[in-house]
Amino acid sequence: MAVYADEKQRTFTLQTKNTTYQMKVDAYGMLLHTYYGEKTDNSDLSYRIPPDDRGFSGYAYEASCADDRLSSDLAPQEYSCFGTGDYRISALRVRNENGSQAVTLCYAGYELSRGKYSIPGLPAVYADETEAETLGILLRDPESGLEVLLQYGVLEELDIITRAVKVVNRTMGKVVLLKAASMCLDWLSGDYEWLTFYGKHAMERTLQRTPIAHGISAIGSVRGASSHHYNPFAVVCEKDTNETKGLCYGVSFVYSGEFLMETEKDQIDQTRLICGIHPDDFAWTLEPGESFDTPEVILSCSSEGFGKLSHNFHQVIREHICRGEWKNKRRPVLINNWEGTYFDFTGDKLVSIAKDAAELGVELFVMDDGWFGKRDDDRSGLGDWFPNEKKLGCSLKELGDRIVGLGMKFGIWFEPECISEDSDLYRAHPDWAVKIPGRKPNLSRHQMILDFSRKDVQDYILERLCSVLASAPISYVKWDFNRSICDKYSTSLPAEKQGEMAHRFMLGLYRVLDGMLSAYPHLLLEGCSGGGGRFDAGMLYYSPQIWCSDDTDAIERLQIQYGTSFGYPVSTMGAHVSAVPNHQTGRVTPLATRGCVAMAGTFGYELDLNKMTEEEKVEVKRQIEVFKQYYDLISDGSYFRLTSPQDSNCVVWEMAAKDASKALISAVYQHVQTNCAAKFVYPRGLCSDASYEVSLTDLKGDKKDRMQKQVLTGAALMRGGLRLPGADSDYAAWQIYLKKL
Repeated sequence: MAVYADEKQRTFTLQTKNTTYQMKVDAYGMLLHTYYGEKTDNSDLSYRIPPDDRGFSGYAYEASCADDRLSSDLAPQEYSCFGTGDYRISALRVRNENGSQAVTLCYAGYELSRGKYSIPGLPAVYADETEAETLGILLRDPESGLEVLLQYGVLEELDIITRAVKVVNRTMGKVVLLKAASMCLDWLSGDYEWLTFYGKHAMERTLQRTPIAHGISAIGSVRGASSHHYNPFAVVCEKDTNETKGLCYGVSFVYSGEFLMETEKDQIDQTRLICGIHPDDFAWTLEPGESFDTPEVILSCSSEGFGKLSHNFHQVIREHICRGEWKNKRRPVLINNWEGTYFDFTGDKLVSIAKDAAELGVELFVMDDGWFGKRDDDRSGLGDWFPNEKKLGCSLKELGDRIVGLGMKFGIWFEPECISEDSDLYRAHPDWAVKIPGRKPNLSRHQMILDFSRKDVQDYILERLCSVLASAPISYVKWDFNRSICDKYSTSLPAEKQGEMAHRFMLGLYRVLDGMLSAYPHLLLEGCSGGGGRFDAGMLYYSPQIWCSDDTDAIERLQIQYGTSFGYPVSTMGAHVSAVPNHQTGRVTPLATRGCVAMAGTFGYELDLNKMTEEEKVEVKRQIEVFKQYYDLISDGSYFRLTSPQDSNCVVWEMAAKDASKALISAVYQHVQTNCAAKFVYPRGLCSDASYEVSLTDLKGDKKDRMQKQVLTGAALMRGGLRLPGADSDYAAWQIYLKKL
């Protein structure tokens, strides 16, 4: 069993393989959070909560004569509420029909079940009855009747606990949800830091580590998407935590829209974390009997540092978020024509690139932006999802057949959520674009947003996408989204419900994605939002890989992919080899280095192979052979960050087989140094008493022996270290293969 309900002690204890999570109902019906951390037994841990009485922290009326009164302003609460005595950041805030914002939640019952709960219309972790258990705890406001169901999914073997909330209006009047977070987590003591991942377009998910100080700290997005700027994944940790030791907690929001993560250290050094939909653009009306489901949060705790925590998230995302045929199937090595041609191409040009690619072992050709409507630049055509046969010189089917005839798969780019003013769709349906009546809209990339909160818009886009997919041999779709949302207003909603638009937009997006994948279950979908602007667990429920960043520079990608790896597995990271000088930075890096970095992802190319030399083509062919050879290790191995790009001249990472039979270590020098010290790294995930053959992978295809083979024990490698080859040129890269003998 993973869930224990002790009705006598009134405790609920969630046990995973290595952790314990506990709650307790107090004498006044408040659901307290007693513990989350390293595994313990099912003992009542509420002794840790002192019955303090502090000035300016009130207590419940019923407790006024008690000696052990505990203020809601001090208590570690499982789901905090605004307006009735807790002055810290809160999870739930409502506006009652009488205008008040008060709500108090008291325990009203529980339910246990095998398997994992699901959430209507929203992505969530899935697991069967042998893999998970569900606990539901019902809370009720005794004055109004408002009900809140706290849902917990426990995946015991993975050290994963999920949380979601259902709010039900059992009152006699209308209730407006002003804030409905998915979780609240309180720590009674501890001096914590938190790791967040900030960025911008073409430089996403940069690691930032800061103390949780007195006051409120927050990350979030009001851009209509999870955004390039802050990722909906964070880690709370003890101050001495590193990759291999220390207590840390990970939080991943399974949602692709606007979010808010807040931390607060209070007056007595307690720490609170809140995660959920951002309240700034949110106000959801519940009529009597109606309910609202929050998106899900994935929680995990590790006492063995960030590395183990990352492995927990990698495993749950690979096995219980990603779905469908491509969940475990080998992804094809692809080539995308965007940086090779931009908008300037014909069908013949694309086929000429595809011919070269096929000869080198590339398996999928992806036609990017510019194949539809009037679309020769980014000023027109979005929304007109009809092939431009004049530009292509053939039909979409004829182009697809020619590429498939080369032995490749054929893929295509869409940006279904956006619309150009210069488009037939906008001229026919100007009310389908997101804009506020009487106010000129804010433009970005010369485009507007389609109102996906409207069912008629969803239905139209779904019909158009499926029609295109039915017309040609398309096996892959790149789904892009190239601007933030503002001017939020939907002509389909009354004025008092405009606060629902942003979340309804996300529900509409998920409905269209689900509909497309249901109609075409063999389709490989890659998510994209100007690169990594919507890289989150919510999108991974539909697309098992996401274009990691529009920055394809190999050296920049070291930091982007490093930050991404804390919460997301390598198998989800879209990574390509691009041309030099790089189109974003102008940097010139060796082809071997670009290949090495892109192999820490789904791997592909984004350039015009017709412009490569014969020597470079030989190297590309070798890279593809190497990637295919190590594919299982790369996509499903345990990922270890051996050094950080933020504090090391040489960035090193490792993929180790779960059975310790082999490992692949990749190293990239960020800067060339003269007379530099020897560089040692300490592999992990090996068998101490086994011997390993250590050899250098031939990335260039010239079969030069650059490092003599060695045989070393796992103990020697993990404790004595592995000495890396030095940098023999600017931005040198090495791959070292360890094979158990």
